[in-house]
Amino acid sequence: MSTKNITLHKLNELQATAISGNDISSSCLYVSALTIAYAGQYAWISLLVVALVLFLFRKIYGEVVGALPLNGGAYNVLLNTASKRTASFAACLTILSYMATAVISAYEAMFYFHDIVHDLPLIPATIMVLVIFMMLTIIGIGESAFIAVIIFITHIVSLVLLVLAACWFVIQHGTGIFLSNWHLPVTSGGVSTALFLGFSAAMLGISGFESSANFVEEQKPGVFPKTLRNMWGVVSFFNPVIALLALAVLPMADISGHQESLLSFMGEKAGGSWLSHFIVIDAVLVLSGAVLTSYVGVTGLAERITLDRILPNFFLAQNRRGVNYRIVIGFFLLCVSILLVTKADLASLAGVYTFSFLLVMALFGVGNLLLKVKREKLPRPERATVISVIIAIGFIVAAFLGNMRLNLPSFYVFIQYLIPTVLFILVMLNRARVTRWLIYAVSHAGQPLQRLVKRTIRPYRALIKLNSQELVFFTRGDNVAILNRVMIYVEENEATKRLKIVHIANEDSNNDHLKKDIEVLDRAYPDIDIDFVEIEGRFGPEMIDQLSKEWNIPKNFMFIGAPGNKFPYHVSELGGVRLIM
Repeated sequence: MSTKNITLHKLNELQATAISGNDISSSCLYVSALTIAYAGQYAWISLLVVALVLFLFRKIYGEVVGALPLNGGAYNVLLNTASKRTASFAACLTILSYMATAVISAYEAMFYFHDIVHDLPLIPATIMVLVIFMMLTIIGIGESAFIAVIIFITHIVSLVLLVLAACWFVIQHGTGIFLSNWHLPVTSGGVSTALFLGFSAAMLGISGFESSANFVEEQKPGVFPKTLRNMWGVVSFFNPVIALLALAVLPMADISGHQESLLSFMGEKAGGSWLSHFIVIDAVLVLSGAVLTSYVGVTGLAERITLDRILPNFFLAQNRRGVNYRIVIGFFLLCVSILLVTKADLASLAGVYTFSFLLVMALFGVGNLLLKVKREKLPRPERATVISVIIAIGFIVAAFLGNMRLNLPSFYVFIQYLIPTVLFILVMLNRARVTRWLIYAVSHAGQPLQRLVKRTIRPYRALIKLNSQELVFFTRGDNVAILNRVMIYVEENEATKRLKIVHIANEDSNNDHLKKDIEVLDRAYPDIDIDFVEIEGRFGPEMIDQLSKEWNIPKNFMFIGAPGNKFPYHVSELGGVRLIM
């Protein structure tokens, strides 16, 4: 059962923006200092280029999610345009990104709080933050959204006060500091190199932009594109402005000496200790809010991939509030394990975070192009031009290569985390084959080992359960070539051995040729049990819901071809039915 069917409170614009915005806007606390470290006095220009890239991705995300408004982000679009393996790879990257985000944000929040409580043990305090937001997520998205809104508003107020105080400082003291910084020699090998490296580092400032797409089903209609607009507006204004004002308030040496707490130091210089303390408190809150974003985003994504049998059904258990609490608890345990294994080494975590996020953005752009090619007739509220998508992907590739140049060891850490994650997903996708190998191995083992395996693992029962899950394809009387492509998709992407081909008939239907085609397919694919079903009625959400209940087949195991412009329903109204043609 999906949370979208039982969630009582859909998120409004402010709530959805706050949940995803806390993640992306928390970058204001560190991205200016990070960009200045590489681009120097040109940092604000690099940040403006990042704002341009994000503007391009607004339409890319708007088109994809408008056409396929289901949880899962990059996984969702690739599942409906490419293969299940490609979509699963995107899901791996997204989950890795969320894990690193949650741990880094929680640790950084406690690092700031350490300025107030000097004896605070950082790692235990970080685990406590993860526990608190795990509990908030389990309570329910409506209640956690209230906390997110408070954090988001406080953060925006803090940034506005900092900007106003810095502007007043410049009015009082003039532009002497800025001019001194501006005329400093570039240390990164020339202006173009400085801008490129600054841009690569500044791309961290838009991490979190993908979060809203991962819980779109929990948002009210029409809210999603507004969250994209709001997130773009916040980072496009504050990140370049704060970098510019930092160069006008602080000498470059002071900026370099306070990279980890630049905004609080800048606040103290421009407005006094009260503003510095307020920024520290805000940093604790908004970084904690980014932890909440990770929980909410990963819950929507993990539920989706579990429904598609990539993760075990064990994770689909829900509490009375409709929350997949086992997913939330599992994510918490993974975050704690990474925190303890790395001993809170932020450099290692940042590598996982940076490269995962950039690859997810690139894959979303690729998914947009595939959507244009394979689902051209699918209705969507807006369209990104092909050239703008290619340019956006090019910027992401450049940022990926730039970050490899900036910190190659972090890339190797990313690979170390990615490989076991991908291997686990591959095993889950091919667990029917793995189970058959296990059965073969056991059959050639001794009797004691056979009895032990049958008692503990029960591979025969597991294989039967995997193969017994029926799939449904709704056909419009397609020819044998199209139906053959359906069979190829099922054979390559699903573990099942049973497929219902369903035709919704009317008085004028003559399906003799369709029945003959299916007989041909039945002979061509002897391992798949094909069942042709002809039903009178009208295809639509009601029919899908009725058949899903009657046959006990989840809607995400029902497939259709891409509908055209005359199709009377939006894909979102079909309850998760997948597009495979």
